[in-house]
Amino acid sequence: MKDIFELGIVVNLEDIDVLNHVNNVVYVKWMDKVAFEHWAFLTRNNPLPQFIWVVLRHEIDYIKQAVLGDKITVKTWVGETKGFKSERYMEFYKNNDVLVKAKTIWGMLDAETYKPSRIRENVLNVLHPPK
Repeated sequence: MKDIFELGIVVNLEDIDVLNHVNNVVYVKWMDKVAFEHWAFLTRNNPLPQFIWVVLRHEIDYIKQAVLGDKITVKTWVGETKGFKSERYMEFYKNNDVLVKAKTIWGMLDAETYKPSRIRENVLNVLHPPK
């Protein structure tokens, strides 16, 4: 079973576009925020400041709309991780309705050189905790 991290978001006025719903760019910002919060949660007892994550690819399916005042729950989990890349999945919900599904490929870099860094066992154990 995958380890799911959840974060709540309330739609604010600045999230709304001229069509009176959450703009697609806002979801990308939220994806970045949720990924950052999840990494901070995973490393809370064992910080790994020698690494940073950058987005290599987004795949996003916009299914339903969110509007001003909606309370959204974002669920995220880590998928396949190998080399210097790691998959992250996200689903945005309003009540039980899926609004958006996304898959992002992240690359792990050395925080000093900004060069790709192979994901070794210490990081893999953070992303996929042993049971």
